[in-house]
Amino acid sequence: MSKVRLVVTAVVFEGRSQGEVAREYGVSKGWVSKLVARYRAEGEAAFEPRSRRPKTSPGALSAASVELIVRLRKELTDQGLDAGPDTIAWHLAHHHDTLVSLSTISRYLTRHGLVTPAPKKRPRSSYIRFEADLPNQTWQSDFTHVRLADGTDCEVLTWLDDHSRYALSVTAHPRVTGPSVLAAFRYAAAQHGIPASTLTDNGMVFTTRLAGGRGGRNALETELARLGVTQKNSRPNHPTTCGKVERFQQTMKKWLAARPDRPATTSDLQAQLDTFVDLYNHHRPHRSLPHRATPATTYTTRPKAMPAPSRDPATHDRIRHDRIDDSGVITLRHAGRLHHIGIGRTHARTHVIMLIQDLHIRVIHAATGELLRDLTLDPTRDYQPQRRRNGPNP
Repeated sequence: MSKVRLVVTAVVFEGRSQGEVAREYGVSKGWVSKLVARYRAEGEAAFEPRSRRPKTSPGALSAASVELIVRLRKELTDQGLDAGPDTIAWHLAHHHDTLVSLSTISRYLTRHGLVTPAPKKRPRSSYIRFEADLPNQTWQSDFTHVRLADGTDCEVLTWLDDHSRYALSVTAHPRVTGPSVLAAFRYAAAQHGIPASTLTDNGMVFTTRLAGGRGGRNALETELARLGVTQKNSRPNHPTTCGKVERFQQTMKKWLAARPDRPATTSDLQAQLDTFVDLYNHHRPHRSLPHRATPATTYTTRPKAMPAPSRDPATHDRIRHDRIDDSGVITLRHAGRLHHIGIGRTHARTHVIMLIQDLHIRVIHAATGELLRDLTLDPTRDYQPQRRRNGPNP
């Protein structure tokens, strides 16, 4: 029997005083008085525990905000786009001027039965993740299969920038061949510049590395060697090496599957792909990019890497991540000597990326891509001032 029932029984049915019962059971007289009053008002219900839920929740979301979250979830899902809490929060902030935490969005999605429980997945921390530091530092490429309305199989070839996830070229083909891969690469290079390196799997349209030396280089390998582009290939049976382009293809196929009209021809499919690429590059926030930026924004905020087929092998290139100190200075060691480079107190404690080629140094804001300083290091000086007396620094 619970203490509540014992206390009430002693007072109501045994006729003992509330003070006596309080002393016997080691509780306050006021608590005994409340229990007795509650029993006389509610009867047996007084013995059931009451909910501790507050009567009012001033910080709770309004019904309109909850309805907006549910509506965004449905609209994004119907369009074949990501509809998780991250994406919904981005749309709320950018299009509806509403800030809602991810945990709150997740809670309301679960409450409305819009989240399907999934088994525990391998934690992200267990994966070895890499990302190019600059646009055009590495292009990933792969192709996948898409069926037309009559069941005909088509193949979609993608060239994707590793740093920004920017879709450089997405083309539909009856069948992807060596010449079509070369043509797509040349078109992307003409539009966006020549990359420093490429990363693909070991398909014969990309490389003959696993062909035992028969047939020599294919069309793409010959072109990359001519341009001085470093060609990288994943190890067999390791698709996660090209994971960014693989993930892009999943997103693309999910969006295509949500279209009410399945394409009847390769040209129809290409038209849908062009629409998707514009949405993906310029309008859709990307969860893997800083501040949920779009691929186009990330691709254009930093200088592009370039191949150097005829450069001096003695040239020393470095990419360094650092943080400006409280006095607005960063340090760099050159030829064994430490140099101090002034950036400005307004950028104190800002995370930056230093692009260093021998004595030429560019300091870039790590989050925004803004060029904070471009200078040629003077090895004879310790402190590299922001401005010279007779004009701006070089």
